[in-house]
Amino acid sequence: MRERIISPQKQADEIKLDQALRPQRLADLIGQERVRENLSILIEAAQGRGEALDHVLFYGPPGLGKTTLAHIIAREMETPLRATAGPAIERAGDLAAILSNLREKEVLFIDEVHRLGRMVEEILYPAMEDFVLDLIVGKGPSARSIRLKLPRFTVVGATTRLALLTAPLRARFGAIFRVDFYDQEALELIVKRAARVLQIDIEDEGAAEIARRGRGTPRVSLRLLKRVRDYAQVRADGCITAGVAQEALLLLEVDELGLDEMDRQVLRMIVEKFGGGPVGLDTIAAAVSEEPDTIMDVVEPYLLQIGFLERTPRGRVATPHAYAHLQIPYERAEQPALF
Repeated sequence: MRERIISPQKQADEIKLDQALRPQRLADLIGQERVRENLSILIEAAQGRGEALDHVLFYGPPGLGKTTLAHIIAREMETPLRATAGPAIERAGDLAAILSNLREKEVLFIDEVHRLGRMVEEILYPAMEDFVLDLIVGKGPSARSIRLKLPRFTVVGATTRLALLTAPLRARFGAIFRVDFYDQEALELIVKRAARVLQIDIEDEGAAEIARRGRGTPRVSLRLLKRVRDYAQVRADGCITAGVAQEALLLLEVDELGLDEMDRQVLRMIVEKFGGGPVGLDTIAAAVSEEPDTIMDVVEPYLLQIGFLERTPRGRVATPHAYAHLQIPYERAEQPALF
Protein backbone atom coordinates (compact mmCIF):
# COMPACT_ATOMS: atom_id res chain seq x y z
CA MET A 1 0.00 0.00 0.00
CA ARG A 2 1.36 3.38 -0.95
CA GLU A 3 1.79 5.75 1.97
CA ARG A 4 -0.02 9.06 1.67
CA ILE A 5 2.23 11.97 2.59
CA ILE A 6 0.72 15.27 3.67
CA SER A 7 2.96 18.23 3.02
CA PRO A 8 3.81 20.65 5.86
CA GLN A 9 2.17 23.44 3.88
CA LYS A 10 -1.11 21.53 3.66
CA GLN A 11 -0.97 20.76 7.37
CA ALA A 12 -0.41 24.45 8.10
CA ASP A 13 -3.36 25.36 5.85
CA GLU A 14 -5.61 22.92 7.70
CA ILE A 15 -4.57 24.37 11.05
CA LYS A 16 -5.29 27.89 9.81
CA LEU A 17 -8.68 26.74 8.54
CA ASP A 18 -9.57 25.21 11.90
CA GLN A 19 -8.51 28.43 13.63
CA ALA A 20 -10.67 30.44 11.22
CA LEU A 21 -13.71 28.48 12.43
CA ARG A 22 -13.20 29.94 15.91
CA PRO A 23 -14.55 33.44 16.61
CA GLN A 24 -11.71 35.93 16.97
CA ARG A 25 -13.44 38.67 18.97
CA LEU A 26 -16.25 38.96 21.51
CA ALA A 27 -18.40 40.58 18.85
CA ASP A 28 -18.03 37.43 16.72
CA LEU A 29 -19.02 35.08 19.56
CA ILE A 30 -22.35 33.37 19.01
CA GLY A 31 -24.31 32.35 22.10
CA GLN A 32 -23.10 32.53 25.73
CA GLU A 33 -24.66 36.01 26.09
CA ARG A 34 -24.16 36.17 29.85
CA VAL A 35 -20.49 35.22 29.66
CA ARG A 36 -19.91 37.54 26.72
CA GLU A 37 -21.47 40.55 28.45
CA ASN A 38 -19.56 40.00 31.69
CA LEU A 39 -16.27 39.53 29.86
CA SER A 40 -16.90 42.69 27.86
CA ILE A 41 -17.28 44.67 31.09
CA LEU A 42 -14.17 43.10 32.69
CA ILE A 43 -12.02 43.74 29.64
CA GLU A 44 -13.21 47.30 29.08
CA ALA A 45 -12.67 48.15 32.76
CA ALA A 46 -9.16 46.67 32.79
CA GLN A 47 -8.22 48.50 29.61
CA GLY A 48 -9.59 51.74 31.02
CA ARG A 49 -7.36 51.39 34.08
CA GLY A 50 -4.40 50.21 32.02
CA GLU A 51 -4.14 47.06 34.14
CA ALA A 52 -3.88 43.37 33.49
CA LEU A 53 -7.19 41.51 33.46
CA ASP A 54 -8.13 39.71 36.66
CA HIS A 55 -7.69 35.92 36.65
CA VAL A 56 -10.59 34.14 34.92
CA LEU A 57 -11.86 30.57 35.26
CA PHE A 58 -14.19 28.86 32.77
CA TYR A 59 -15.88 25.57 33.64
CA GLY A 60 -18.36 23.34 31.86
CA PRO A 61 -18.59 20.27 29.63
CA PRO A 62 -16.01 19.81 26.85
CA GLY A 63 -16.51 21.35 23.42
CA LEU A 64 -18.36 24.50 24.51
CA GLY A 65 -15.62 27.03 23.71
CA LYS A 66 -13.54 27.50 26.87
CA THR A 67 -10.29 27.51 24.88
CA THR A 68 -11.82 29.85 22.31
CA LEU A 69 -12.81 32.28 25.07
CA ALA A 70 -9.23 32.30 26.37
CA HIS A 71 -7.92 33.26 22.93
CA ILE A 72 -10.60 35.93 22.61
CA ILE A 73 -9.52 37.45 25.94
CA ALA A 74 -5.91 37.68 24.74
CA ARG A 75 -6.96 39.34 21.47
CA GLU A 76 -9.28 41.80 23.18
CA MET A 77 -6.53 42.72 25.65
CA GLU A 78 -4.09 42.97 22.70
CA THR A 79 -1.56 40.77 24.46
CA PRO A 80 0.11 37.41 23.68
CA LEU A 81 -1.36 34.15 24.95
CA ARG A 82 0.78 31.35 26.31
CA ALA A 83 -1.10 28.04 26.43
CA THR A 84 -0.37 24.93 28.44
CA ALA A 85 -2.32 22.15 30.19
CA GLY A 86 -2.46 20.91 33.75
CA PRO A 87 -1.13 17.40 33.01
CA ALA A 88 1.80 18.88 31.01
CA ILE A 89 3.16 20.73 34.07
CA GLU A 90 4.62 17.80 35.97
CA ARG A 91 7.11 19.59 38.25
CA ALA A 92 7.12 22.88 40.08
CA GLY A 93 10.19 23.88 38.06
CA ASP A 94 8.19 23.58 34.84
CA LEU A 95 5.68 26.15 36.05
CA ALA A 96 8.45 28.38 37.44
CA ALA A 97 10.08 28.45 34.00
CA ILE A 98 6.80 29.47 32.37
CA LEU A 99 6.02 32.16 34.94
CA SER A 100 9.50 33.69 34.83
CA ASN A 101 9.18 34.25 31.08
CA LEU A 102 5.79 36.00 31.16
CA ARG A 103 5.53 39.65 30.19
CA GLU A 104 3.33 42.44 31.51
CA LYS A 105 -0.41 41.77 30.99
CA GLU A 106 0.31 38.50 29.15
CA VAL A 107 -2.32 35.76 29.32
CA LEU A 108 -1.37 32.31 30.61
CA PHE A 109 -4.02 29.76 29.61
CA ILE A 110 -4.05 26.52 31.61
CA ASP A 111 -6.41 23.90 30.22
CA GLU A 112 -7.68 21.16 32.56
CA VAL A 113 -6.40 23.28 35.44
CA HIS A 114 -7.87 20.85 37.99
CA ARG A 115 -5.16 18.33 37.05
CA LEU A 116 -2.29 20.46 38.38
CA GLY A 117 -0.18 18.70 40.99
CA ARG A 118 -0.22 19.88 44.59
CA MET A 119 3.42 21.06 44.53
CA VAL A 120 2.75 22.95 41.30
CA GLU A 121 -0.25 24.67 42.86
CA GLU A 122 1.89 25.85 45.77
CA ILE A 123 4.05 27.75 43.28
CA LEU A 124 0.98 29.16 41.52
CA TYR A 125 -0.72 30.55 44.65
CA PRO A 126 1.70 33.45 45.37
CA ALA A 127 2.21 34.03 41.65
CA MET A 128 -1.50 34.65 41.11
CA GLU A 129 -2.12 36.58 44.33
CA ASP A 130 1.08 38.61 44.91
CA PHE A 131 2.81 38.21 41.51
CA VAL A 132 5.92 36.76 43.08
CA LEU A 133 7.80 33.51 42.50
CA ASP A 134 9.20 31.75 45.57
CA LEU A 135 12.14 29.45 44.81
CA ILE A 136 14.33 27.25 47.00
CA VAL A 137 17.99 27.30 45.98
CA GLY A 138 20.36 24.63 47.24
CA LYS A 139 19.78 21.65 49.52
CA GLY A 140 20.18 20.88 53.17
CA PRO A 141 21.47 23.47 55.65
CA SER A 142 22.71 25.72 52.83
CA ALA A 143 19.29 25.96 51.18
CA ARG A 144 17.80 29.44 50.96
CA SER A 145 14.62 30.99 49.67
CA ILE A 146 14.58 33.50 46.84
CA ARG A 147 11.58 35.63 45.97
CA LEU A 148 11.39 36.92 42.38
CA LYS A 149 8.98 39.64 41.36
CA LEU A 150 6.75 38.81 38.39
CA PRO A 151 4.97 41.18 36.00
CA ARG A 152 1.22 41.45 36.47
CA PHE A 153 -0.24 38.78 34.23
CA THR A 154 -3.56 37.01 33.77
CA VAL A 155 -4.24 33.33 34.36
CA VAL A 156 -7.17 31.94 32.36
CA GLY A 157 -8.10 28.47 33.57
CA ALA A 158 -10.44 25.95 31.98
CA THR A 159 -11.85 22.83 33.57
CA THR A 160 -14.54 20.26 32.95
CA ARG A 161 -14.52 19.22 36.64
CA LEU A 162 -14.94 22.27 38.87
CA ALA A 163 -15.45 20.09 41.95
CA LEU A 164 -11.92 18.70 41.58
CA LEU A 165 -10.39 22.17 41.73
CA THR A 166 -8.91 22.84 45.18
CA ALA A 167 -10.60 25.59 47.18
CA PRO A 168 -7.43 27.75 47.56
CA LEU A 169 -6.84 27.74 43.80
CA ARG A 170 -10.47 28.41 42.98
CA ALA A 171 -10.51 31.36 45.39
CA ARG A 172 -7.66 33.05 43.52
CA PHE A 173 -9.70 33.46 40.34
CA GLY A 174 -11.40 36.85 40.34
CA ALA A 175 -14.07 35.85 37.81
CA ILE A 176 -15.62 32.39 37.44
CA PHE A 177 -17.99 31.62 34.56
CA ARG A 178 -19.96 28.52 33.68
CA VAL A 179 -20.10 27.83 29.94
CA ASP A 180 -23.52 26.36 29.15
CA PHE A 181 -24.83 24.24 26.31
CA TYR A 182 -25.95 26.19 23.22
CA ASP A 183 -29.54 26.40 22.04
CA GLN A 184 -30.76 25.34 18.59
CA GLU A 185 -30.72 28.85 17.13
CA ALA A 186 -27.14 29.57 18.20
CA LEU A 187 -25.89 26.25 16.81
CA GLU A 188 -27.57 26.95 13.47
CA LEU A 189 -25.72 30.28 13.23
CA ILE A 190 -22.45 28.56 14.14
CA VAL A 191 -22.98 25.89 11.47
CA LYS A 192 -23.83 28.49 8.81
CA ARG A 193 -20.79 30.59 9.70
CA ALA A 194 -18.53 27.53 9.51
CA ALA A 195 -20.07 26.57 6.17
CA ARG A 196 -19.17 29.99 4.76
CA VAL A 197 -15.59 29.66 6.00
CA LEU A 198 -15.28 26.14 4.58
CA GLN A 199 -17.04 27.24 1.37
CA ILE A 200 -19.77 24.62 1.77
CA ASP A 201 -23.06 24.95 -0.11
CA ILE A 202 -25.71 24.43 2.57
CA GLU A 203 -29.42 25.17 2.83
CA ASP A 204 -31.08 26.53 5.97
CA GLU A 205 -32.89 23.23 6.53
CA GLY A 206 -29.61 21.32 6.25
CA ALA A 207 -27.96 23.58 8.81
CA ALA A 208 -30.95 23.15 11.13
CA GLU A 209 -30.74 19.36 10.82
CA ILE A 210 -27.05 19.34 11.78
CA ALA A 211 -27.57 21.80 14.63
CA ARG A 212 -30.48 19.73 15.97
CA ARG A 213 -28.15 16.76 16.37
CA GLY A 214 -25.18 18.78 17.65
CA ARG A 215 -25.85 17.93 21.34
CA GLY A 216 -25.85 21.63 22.20
CA THR A 217 -22.09 21.66 21.55
CA PRO A 218 -20.30 23.66 18.82
CA ARG A 219 -17.45 21.14 18.59
CA VAL A 220 -19.86 18.30 17.87
CA SER A 221 -21.85 20.41 15.38
CA LEU A 222 -18.71 21.36 13.44
CA ARG A 223 -17.54 17.75 13.39
CA LEU A 224 -20.91 16.63 12.00
CA LEU A 225 -20.82 19.44 9.43
CA LYS A 226 -17.50 18.18 8.07
CA ARG A 227 -18.73 14.58 7.84
CA VAL A 228 -21.98 15.64 6.16
CA ARG A 229 -19.91 17.73 3.74
CA ASP A 230 -17.95 14.60 2.81
CA TYR A 231 -21.17 12.65 2.27
CA ALA A 232 -22.66 15.42 0.13
CA GLN A 233 -19.50 15.55 -1.96
CA VAL A 234 -19.43 11.79 -2.60
CA ARG A 235 -23.10 10.74 -2.60
CA ALA A 236 -24.94 13.95 -3.58
CA ASP A 237 -24.30 17.04 -5.71
CA GLY A 238 -22.24 18.78 -3.01
CA CYS A 239 -25.13 20.77 -1.55
CA ILE A 240 -26.22 19.96 2.02
CA THR A 241 -30.01 19.82 2.09
CA ALA A 242 -32.16 18.50 4.90
CA GLY A 243 -32.45 15.13 3.15
CA VAL A 244 -28.70 14.85 2.52
CA ALA A 245 -27.98 15.73 6.16
CA GLN A 246 -30.46 13.12 7.40
CA GLU A 247 -28.96 10.41 5.18
CA ALA A 248 -25.40 11.26 6.23
CA LEU A 249 -26.21 11.36 9.94
CA LEU A 250 -28.14 8.10 9.70
CA LEU A 251 -25.02 6.54 8.21
CA LEU A 252 -23.01 7.96 11.12
CA GLU A 253 -25.53 6.41 13.56
CA VAL A 254 -26.44 9.82 15.01
CA ASP A 255 -30.16 9.93 15.73
CA GLU A 256 -32.55 12.89 15.64
CA LEU A 257 -31.61 13.97 19.18
CA GLY A 258 -27.87 13.72 18.56
CA LEU A 259 -27.37 10.48 20.47
CA ASP A 260 -24.65 8.24 19.07
CA GLU A 261 -24.11 4.51 19.56
CA MET A 262 -22.29 4.96 22.88
CA ASP A 263 -25.14 7.06 24.33
CA ARG A 264 -27.73 4.49 23.30
CA GLN A 265 -25.55 1.65 24.59
CA VAL A 266 -25.34 3.27 28.03
CA LEU A 267 -29.10 3.86 28.13
CA ARG A 268 -29.90 0.32 26.99
CA MET A 269 -27.50 -1.09 29.59
CA ILE A 270 -29.25 0.80 32.39
CA VAL A 271 -32.74 -0.03 31.12
CA GLU A 272 -32.33 -3.63 29.97
CA LYS A 273 -29.63 -5.01 32.25
CA PHE A 274 -30.26 -3.09 35.46
CA GLY A 275 -34.01 -2.49 35.33
CA GLY A 276 -33.67 1.25 34.76
CA GLY A 277 -31.46 1.80 37.80
CA PRO A 278 -30.32 3.04 40.17
CA VAL A 279 -26.90 1.76 39.12
CA GLY A 280 -23.43 3.04 39.98
CA LEU A 281 -21.08 4.79 37.56
CA ASP A 282 -18.35 2.17 37.86
CA THR A 283 -20.85 -0.59 37.09
CA ILE A 284 -22.05 1.22 33.96
CA ALA A 285 -18.46 1.82 32.80
CA ALA A 286 -17.53 -1.83 33.31
CA ALA A 287 -20.66 -3.02 31.51
CA VAL A 288 -19.92 -0.95 28.39
CA SER A 289 -16.11 -1.39 28.59
CA GLU A 290 -15.38 2.32 29.00
CA GLU A 291 -13.57 4.40 31.60
CA PRO A 292 -15.78 5.99 34.29
CA ASP A 293 -14.35 9.43 33.45
CA THR A 294 -15.47 8.99 29.83
CA ILE A 295 -19.01 8.18 30.91
CA MET A 296 -19.10 11.11 33.37
CA ASP A 297 -17.49 13.77 31.14
CA VAL A 298 -18.63 12.78 27.64
CA VAL A 299 -21.84 10.76 27.83
CA GLU A 300 -23.67 11.87 30.97
CA PRO A 301 -23.81 15.69 30.59
CA TYR A 302 -25.98 15.63 27.47
CA LEU A 303 -28.19 12.78 28.72
CA LEU A 304 -28.77 14.75 31.91
CA GLN A 305 -29.50 17.93 29.96
CA ILE A 306 -32.20 16.34 27.79
CA GLY A 307 -33.75 14.56 30.77
CA PHE A 308 -32.87 10.96 29.84
CA LEU A 309 -30.81 10.31 32.96
CA GLU A 310 -30.99 11.24 36.63
CA ARG A 311 -28.24 11.24 39.22
CA THR A 312 -29.45 10.08 42.61
CA PRO A 313 -27.56 9.26 45.84
CA ARG A 314 -28.07 5.58 45.01
CA GLY A 315 -26.86 5.76 41.40
CA ARG A 316 -27.96 6.62 37.86
CA VAL A 317 -31.61 6.19 36.87
CA ALA A 318 -33.11 6.18 33.37
CA THR A 319 -36.17 8.43 33.03
CA PRO A 320 -39.43 7.69 31.16
CA HIS A 321 -38.11 9.90 28.32
CA ALA A 322 -35.23 7.48 27.82
CA TYR A 323 -37.64 4.52 27.67
CA ALA A 324 -39.77 6.34 25.09
CA HIS A 325 -36.74 7.17 22.95
CA LEU A 326 -35.59 3.54 23.02
CA GLN A 327 -39.18 2.46 22.34
CA ILE A 328 -39.25 0.30 25.47
CA PRO A 329 -42.39 0.19 27.68
CA TYR A 330 -41.87 2.02 30.96
CA GLU A 331 -42.67 -0.65 33.54
CA ARG A 332 -39.69 -0.31 35.84
CA ALA A 333 -39.91 -1.66 39.36
CA GLU A 334 -37.80 -0.24 42.18
CA GLN A 335 -34.36 -1.85 42.13
CA PRO A 336 -31.63 -1.96 44.76
CA ALA A 337 -28.60 0.23 44.17
CA LEU A 338 -25.78 -1.40 42.22
CA PHE A 339 -22.25 -0.06 42.73
